[in-house]
Amino acid sequence: MSSTHLIDDSPLTKYHKRLIAACSGGPFLDGFLLSIIGVALTGANSDLALDPASIGIAGAVSLVGLFVGSLVFGPVTDRIGRRVMYTADLLVMIIASVACLWIDAGWQLIALRFIVGLAVGADYPIATSLLTEWMPKKYRGAMIGLLSVVWLLGAVVAYLVGFAFTSALGAGSWRWMLASGAVFGVIVMLLRMGAHESPRWLITKGRTEEARKDISSVLGREVTTEEITDMVAQEEPQRPARFTNLLRGMNLRRILFCGLTWMCFAIPQFALFTYGPIILSHLGFGDDTAGATLGQIILNLGFLLGSFPGMKWVESRGRRPLILGSFLFGALALVPLGIWPDAPGWFVMAFFFLFAVINGAGNILVFIYPNELFPTQLRASAVGLATAVSRIGAAIGTYLVPVSLSGLGTGPTMLIGAGLTALGFVISLFWAEETRNRNLASAAQSPAEGHKTSPSQAKATGTVAL
Repeated sequence: MSSTHLIDDSPLTKYHKRLIAACSGGPFLDGFLLSIIGVALTGANSDLALDPASIGIAGAVSLVGLFVGSLVFGPVTDRIGRRVMYTADLLVMIIASVACLWIDAGWQLIALRFIVGLAVGADYPIATSLLTEWMPKKYRGAMIGLLSVVWLLGAVVAYLVGFAFTSALGAGSWRWMLASGAVFGVIVMLLRMGAHESPRWLITKGRTEEARKDISSVLGREVTTEEITDMVAQEEPQRPARFTNLLRGMNLRRILFCGLTWMCFAIPQFALFTYGPIILSHLGFGDDTAGATLGQIILNLGFLLGSFPGMKWVESRGRRPLILGSFLFGALALVPLGIWPDAPGWFVMAFFFLFAVINGAGNILVFIYPNELFPTQLRASAVGLATAVSRIGAAIGTYLVPVSLSGLGTGPTMLIGAGLTALGFVISLFWAEETRNRNLASAAQSPAEGHKTSPSQAKATGTVAL
C-alpha cells in the first residue's frame, strides 16, 4: 500500500470527526470572545465613562493582541508541537474571561481584551494546522472551511447571549457577558482531551515511531515500517526550514496574498461584529439597543448562512472562483448603502444581509489558503504570519470605524468598506491559486511545479505527498 493512503486518501474515521469538533471549539470561542464586546461596550461605556477614543481602543485592542499572539505563537507551535499549545491557549482565554467580572476601570477592560486577543491569535495556527495535517484530502477544504463557519456560529451565539443578558438584566450586565466565554472555554477544553499530535510534525522532528502508533490508532490497523519509511521520505525537508524563509520569494507573495485578502474580508466583517448595533442605529434601524442588537443577530445569521454553500463550492468549483466572486459581489452589495445612507430600514437590512451572505461564503477561505500553501515545517508559522498581516489592517480599520462614522458619515464609511472589498478582488485576480484536489506537498510547491508533475509521475519519482 502506498503511504499516500495513510492520511491523504484515508477514510473519515471517528477520530477525524472528534478532531473536527475539538479544533472547531477554538474558532467558536474566537468568534464568541471577539464579538461579545460589540454588545458589552454599550453598558461598559456607561459604567466606565469611556470616551470615543477609549471605545475604539476597547473594540480594536483584541485585534492587536491577536496580531501579537499569531505572530509569536505560530513559530512556537512549529517548534514545540501542536498538541502542547492546543490547551495552553484555552486556559488563558478562560482566565481572562473570568477576570472580566472584576473590571472597574477602562484600562482593565482594554488590558483583558488584549490578553483575550493574544490567546485567540495563538489558537489560529494551532487548531488549523493540526486539523489540516490529519484530514484526508477529499474532505480537507470543506473541513478547514468549517472552522470559519464555527467562528461565525460563535459570533451569532455571542449576540444571542448579549441580547439575552441585555433583555433580562439590562446593559449593566456587560461584565457577565464578557465572563460567559469561560463556560464555553471549559467545554472546549474537555473536547480537546486525548488528542494526538500531528504525525506530519512528529516525522519532521524524527519521532517516527510515535507517528506510526498514532496513525495506527486512528486508522484502526497496524501501519507498517515500510509505510512510515515512505512517509518520512516525503515529509523530510529538502533544506532547513526557517521562519525567514517566509519572507522571501514565492513564500512572501503567498503570505501577502493570504494576509491582505484576509484583511479585506475581516475589516468589514469585524466592523459589523464590533460596531454592528452602532452602525445600524446610524442607518436608522432599531429605535433602541435591543432592536439594533436584534438586527445584528440577523446579520450574523447571514454570515453563517452564506458559509454553507461556500463549503460546497470550495470543493466543487474551486478556491479561486469562490474568492473572486465573493469579493466582487460583496463590494457591489455595499455600494447602495453608501449611495443612500438615509434609506428605509428594510433597504438597509436587505443589502447588509446580502453582503453578509456573500462575505460568509468567501470567508471560509481565510483558513484554507494559508494551511494549504505552505509545508509542514512552516505551516503554523505561515498561518500566524498571515493572521498578523491581516490584523494590522483589521485593527486599524476597526479602530477608525467610530471615527469615520462621526467624522465622515455613514455613507462614505460604507463606500470605504466597498473599496476595501474591491481591493481584495484585485489582489485575488493576480495572486489567487487553485489548490482544490491537490495534496499538501503539491499545493506547497510553486504553481508551475504543481502542474508539471502528474500524480502518476510523482508516485514514480517518490514525490507523492500524504
